[in-house]
Amino acid sequence: MSTKKTVKSRQPAFRTEQDSMGKLKVPADALWGAQTQRAVNNFPISGQPMPRQFIRALGLIKAAAASVNADLGQLSKARARAIIAASKQVTTGKVDGHFPIDVYQTGSGTSSNMNANEVITHLANAGRKNALIHPNDHVNMGQSSNDVIPTAMQVSANLQLEEDLLPALKHLKKALDARAKELKNVVKTGRTHLMDAMPVTFGQELATWSQQIGSNIERIQSAQKHLRKLPQGGTAVGTGINADPKFAAAMAVALTDSTGVKFERSKNLFEGISSLDVAVELSGQLKTTAVSLMKISNDLRWMNSGPLAGIGEIELKALQPGSSIMPGKVNPVIPEATAMVCARVIGNDTTITIAGQSGNFQLNVMLPLTINTLTESIKLLANVSRLLADNAIATFKVRLDNINAALSRNPILVTALNGVIGYEKGAATAKQAYKEGRPILEVAMDTTGLPEAELKRLLNPLGLTKGGIPK
Repeated sequence: MSTKKTVKSRQPAFRTEQDSMGKLKVPADALWGAQTQRAVNNFPISGQPMPRQFIRALGLIKAAAASVNADLGQLSKARARAIIAASKQVTTGKVDGHFPIDVYQTGSGTSSNMNANEVITHLANAGRKNALIHPNDHVNMGQSSNDVIPTAMQVSANLQLEEDLLPALKHLKKALDARAKELKNVVKTGRTHLMDAMPVTFGQELATWSQQIGSNIERIQSAQKHLRKLPQGGTAVGTGINADPKFAAAMAVALTDSTGVKFERSKNLFEGISSLDVAVELSGQLKTTAVSLMKISNDLRWMNSGPLAGIGEIELKALQPGSSIMPGKVNPVIPEATAMVCARVIGNDTTITIAGQSGNFQLNVMLPLTINTLTESIKLLANVSRLLADNAIATFKVRLDNINAALSRNPILVTALNGVIGYEKGAATAKQAYKEGRPILEVAMDTTGLPEAELKRLLNPLGLTKGGIPK
């Protein structure tokens, strides 16, 4: 009886790849090559790969470059077609799993550029007996990591702004405008220093928030003017070495055609390679947006506070239980989540500011970190703006009983009588109303000698929200 065991054939776990530094093993099913593998081995730091939006931009750039190089007679049509087809797979996200390099890598992003070059090459050569495409000679033709990576950052950020953040902020502004119109005549006690002040309407308060968001939209769009000017074509240092003289302008046109965003050739190709000023500018506007959203969120939290022992002007929609020990407690979770996003974005701006300072001579060497951080800020602000609009602004209820009770007792309304009785008598009237806990109208009838009808007219809260000198 035979004792031989049948040995099943197994596919090799690795294959051997070679680059200018020699040979090394790469996972057998990986689409990347030797240079990507070296980066995977060198940077086991965070386990966080570069973001999807950036990989998409790399695919767009490689496809555009192949098309432009073919049009300029630098690349054969057959090679261009193969590169463009492979680049589209990168753009769509089908091969994102083959971009494993850590965010914390070489500061120029060279590893990620070569990752794209190698993946596209592998896809383009698939099924061919003889390799048609070389990662450096063909996919990277007329390019350097030093102009590809900052260009990818700018393309990615512009697309995120156009597709995600700006629509989300416009959605939030629309929700604010709708509630402002609905509540334009609902009067509440205004507050300065967290203390009772002259009355305002809910419409005025919501319109203020709307204006903040509208101003932030304008600020972001202003930053886009610089963000759309691409350094692609500057190659290694900005001189354009190894790129056709027409390449830079043609790339801006090609990327405009493929994205719908109007890109331009930077007037000075050195600038976008040696500095991150466009990223720092945009991040500053994102920070300002975060500051606005933080203010709105905190106002909502204060207005919702209580419901019995707080201000209790509004009731935010109940979304989930607020405590694991206190039954019935409900918390303002959407404004809280928004505030945390804002804290993150404000911190991210500091990171990007420091990264922007790291441009030494002809190259900035904190590009991957900046790209990842900028991408996160845009994504977080876009997502939370929609949540704030739909699950807080559009759905809160006004507690008219609390608002009217506080408004009728507000002694600061006496400010409207300054022109009639003078500041000193007004102050005495207000202090008496505070001390006795009586409505200001009742106390003013005792202290001013003015008829009740005239006092009601002068102290009408809605009338006082319209400004001017009461008469």
